[in-house]
Amino acid sequence: MLATPSETPACPAMARQHRLAAQLAGMIPGAATIRVSLTDPAQTWPHPHTVAKDAGGATVELSRTTARGAARWIMRVWPDVNWARPHTFDIATATLTRSDLVGRGR
Repeated sequence: MLATPSETPACPAMARQHRLAAQLAGMIPGAATIRVSLTDPAQTWPHPHTVAKDAGGATVELSRTTARGAARWIMRVWPDVNWARPHTFDIATATLTRSDLVGRGR
């Protein structure tokens, strides 16, 4: 018997965002937020740039591989976002917000 099409997507957006949050929490222990953009200050061309912070606001050190992987995962969940502007992913709430208007420190 063939399966009938469903009106519910196989991977609803919110479930996907929460799954991403769980994966990133396991990949980057102690991180509360992850700031992502395509404007790496060390590069002259668009390049994923990631900064992870803990609950106290301290930077969590990331390897190059982890930083790129986290940025790419987040960008894939929100493909329509303008990544030239930095966005912050909150792991606890699985939400993404534009962060270039809040605090300009690096």
